[in-house]
Amino acid sequence: MRIIRKNLKVVLFLFAMLSFSLGYAQVKTVTGTVSDAGNGEPLPGVTIVVKGTTQGTITDFDGNFSIDVEQGQTIVLSYIGYTSQEVVITASNLVNVKLEQSMENLDEVVVIGYGQVKKEDATGSVAAVSSDDFNQGAITSPQELVTGKIAGVQITNSGGAPGEGSTIRIRGGSSLSASNDPLIVIDGVPISSDGVNGMRNPLNMIHPSDIETMTVLKDASATAIYGSRASNGVILITTKKGRKGAGLKLSYNGFSSYSTPSGKVDVLSTDDFRQTIIDQNGAGSNAASLLGNADTDWQDVVLSPSVSHDHNFSVTGNIKDIPFRASVGYSDQNGILKKSSMERWTGTVGFNPSFFDDHLKMNLNFKGMLIDNDFSNQGAIGTAVSFDPTQPIYVDSDRYGGYFTWLQGNGNPNTLAPTNPMALIMMHDDTSTAKRAVTNAQFDYNFHFLPDLKATLNLGYEYTDSEGTTIDDDDAPWTIGNGGGYYSEYTQEKKNKLLDFYLTYDKELESIESNISVMGGYSWQHFWSESYNFARSGITNEIINPENWDPTEYYLVSFFGRLNYSLKNKYLLTFTVRQDGTSRFSPDTRWGLFPSAAFAWRISEEEFLKNSAVVSDLKLRLGYGITGQQNIGSGDYPYLPRYTYSQENAQYQFGNQYYTTIRPEGYDSEIKWEETTTYNIGLDYGFMDNRISGTIDVYKRVTDDLLNFIPVPAGTNLTNMLLTNVGDLENRGFEFSVLGRIISKQDLSWEVGFNATYNENEITKLTATQMSLEEYPGVETGGISGAVGNNIQIHSVGYPANSFFVYEQVYDDAGKPIQGLYVDRNGDGQINSEDKYRLEKSAPDWFMGFNSKLYYKNWDFGFAGRVSLGNYVYNNVWSSSGSLNNLYWSSNYLLNVNQNALTTGFENPEYFSDYYVKNASFLRLDNISLGHTFKNLNADKMSLRLYGTVQNVFVVSDYEGLDPEVSNGIDNNIYPRPRVFMMGLSIDY
Repeated sequence: MRIIRKNLKVVLFLFAMLSFSLGYAQVKTVTGTVSDAGNGEPLPGVTIVVKGTTQGTITDFDGNFSIDVEQGQTIVLSYIGYTSQEVVITASNLVNVKLEQSMENLDEVVVIGYGQVKKEDATGSVAAVSSDDFNQGAITSPQELVTGKIAGVQITNSGGAPGEGSTIRIRGGSSLSASNDPLIVIDGVPISSDGVNGMRNPLNMIHPSDIETMTVLKDASATAIYGSRASNGVILITTKKGRKGAGLKLSYNGFSSYSTPSGKVDVLSTDDFRQTIIDQNGAGSNAASLLGNADTDWQDVVLSPSVSHDHNFSVTGNIKDIPFRASVGYSDQNGILKKSSMERWTGTVGFNPSFFDDHLKMNLNFKGMLIDNDFSNQGAIGTAVSFDPTQPIYVDSDRYGGYFTWLQGNGNPNTLAPTNPMALIMMHDDTSTAKRAVTNAQFDYNFHFLPDLKATLNLGYEYTDSEGTTIDDDDAPWTIGNGGGYYSEYTQEKKNKLLDFYLTYDKELESIESNISVMGGYSWQHFWSESYNFARSGITNEIINPENWDPTEYYLVSFFGRLNYSLKNKYLLTFTVRQDGTSRFSPDTRWGLFPSAAFAWRISEEEFLKNSAVVSDLKLRLGYGITGQQNIGSGDYPYLPRYTYSQENAQYQFGNQYYTTIRPEGYDSEIKWEETTTYNIGLDYGFMDNRISGTIDVYKRVTDDLLNFIPVPAGTNLTNMLLTNVGDLENRGFEFSVLGRIISKQDLSWEVGFNATYNENEITKLTATQMSLEEYPGVETGGISGAVGNNIQIHSVGYPANSFFVYEQVYDDAGKPIQGLYVDRNGDGQINSEDKYRLEKSAPDWFMGFNSKLYYKNWDFGFAGRVSLGNYVYNNVWSSSGSLNNLYWSSNYLLNVNQNALTTGFENPEYFSDYYVKNASFLRLDNISLGHTFKNLNADKMSLRLYGTVQNVFVVSDYEGLDPEVSNGIDNNIYPRPRVFMMGLSIDY
């Protein structure tokens, strides 16, 4: 963790200045410089002691030192994060030393909420990944840097589109109706949890090369300091900073990549399609007469290889002793779906000055982004799977863009038929531009009269401005019903203002071998946004969606505190509390109290283990806490009565006049946040000088006041369903991680990491009064394509969330499913919805990550991958286009079907058959990388690394769909994840 080492360098320098005397009179004066053996940077604050004495000194901010010593004596150089080194003084008066980083100590300090703590003193479940350990590859989104790296954290990319977002789940979801996304904090600024119009992923504002560490707070003892927003965990992103005393350093990191589709949906070939049409309907049938003469692979038409490139340039140094870092990044990412692209500019500037003998320290940070997106038309992906392969892309016509179009007898488009996939892309423009900035100024002041007391003021501001348009050509066949063509536009402006102020008192009580740290503060945050949208037809200018402005805002006011107590460096206690008040809820329910407590016992510091050659670290952790979730998905005013205006075509006639009506919506005036109570037991371990290290955690999370739509008596609330706090949900799990440093030599090192997580959840309550499954089956969810309004999943008491809700298929003696025949599970002699049952769920039982890094001299080799076990997927691609009657439609068009239609022989769709619920366990090798570093270039001032990486290398799975990794458990023509080949270059000067 470079940022950790930077902070420690400053701390150690100040400490050493107070601890050592330079007034020793010796035979001669030896001078020299101490630097990092890896990158050549000077190291300030390195302790240098004459062996066997208390005589010593430290290096200055440029790594220089001077010491009086006798010839033949030995000096010992030591520095946290580096391996100590001994040097025998010879006749020379000049000693230059390069220290090697110590792999055992790189994680010495971790960032936590409103501060940082030594890892050995952490009492909560906290995991950090530094820039040295990030995933390799063509990565443009920060969350991809740590995919598979942290136990308990499941990150599922939402698809292969440029800049695509991800679904992040920390220890499973804690909600059914509200958000399950973690809180993201960037350099101390909690960012808005809502998405940004015109952006796939709000985190794209940060270039991955600008990130120093990503820290995940998992249990309540670590997250409760963030109160009402922390039920789903917290991710702290720390960006790279300048370092005082460092010389000017220029860095460049760039790559070019080639992306190619990794597979296709297995549909009927052109010959098979033509023969099946004839076999089903006859050679002289109307269906056969609709066949064309072309041979078109529509998936190949819309999906094709693409080339992308990414660049980041940074400069780090000092301006009149003020450390700074500035960077600029450019990404041009093109997707494998035609016209799909993302062009992004990012920039960061940071200053880190200190004044008054380092009593006042400042962190001034600015991060900005400009992004242009072309979203293409992802509807073409599914249409390409089902479009008639005997038809050509183009026809000899000046209508409908010259693309083949299914027509009616009068020459107009057949509005019931699918549209040419190429036309969907080329006659459709969906573009956006988004600008986003996050800036903050943090001031830390250690009082002169009481250095143990520090005041911190953090002022933050986040601003987003986005706009986009969707335009369909005037002769686009799917717009004929609107009069021809389509035009829509939208804008969004968002502001997030932050003020944090807190005091920290840190005191070493030597007389009782204790340390106490007390922190208390106040936070104020204001979120405001305004959205606008409008749509009309392209030719007639008929209004489709009238102009609409939607301004909204909410406030969050908080008081928080934390107490850390350490006794004999062995027994650690942490207490935190936060009281949150939010304007999202009524005055009666808007305040909540979120406490936590944790205890840790550093067993390895006990006398019976302190000098053990086997056990180098052993710490037991116990934690308990309560956190909340206020992002309930019902806007910023869910407790207020709301009214909806009728549309123009739904006005009420009174005489000859038509009047707009308003309809009251259901609401709960006492609605409030969900609360999650977490119990955690953890063990941190290390053996053989931490050559083997890791963690084990067991947890239980109980969510109370779970939000759910429940039925209410008619007339009581002007609706038959009401969102209110009535439910309970439990998550139970186990986490294990291990890092093995198998070889650790000067020219050869090899480390292997592995983590595994088991998680199960169960809904224990969904209604205000206890009801049986017959009385209240649950809440259906998980919409599927192929029929309007169908859901394939359900939330039910006693079962996991998102369980599949299906009929039990009956098979013949050959193991072939029988059309329309299901098991009568309740034995009433008929098949209806009461015969559906709950089968498996979309979340895995186990998910794992593995990685390895091998260094030999100047070569490096690494790989990373993941395993998911027990996750099930509903194959909606099969169910929606897997029936033979789907081939020919009496409205005169043809559709292709997947090969599974021949396997089942289904004539008609069987959407709710459990046949389509498949085990989608998988092993995925995410990336594999090989690089070579050229050191000591340009008079030892420059190093250069060339590397090659393959991303999405392979997937091993029994799942027969395109990709077994589906975030919601429903496989429905997602944007395919490409296989990426890339070459990169990194330069440090």
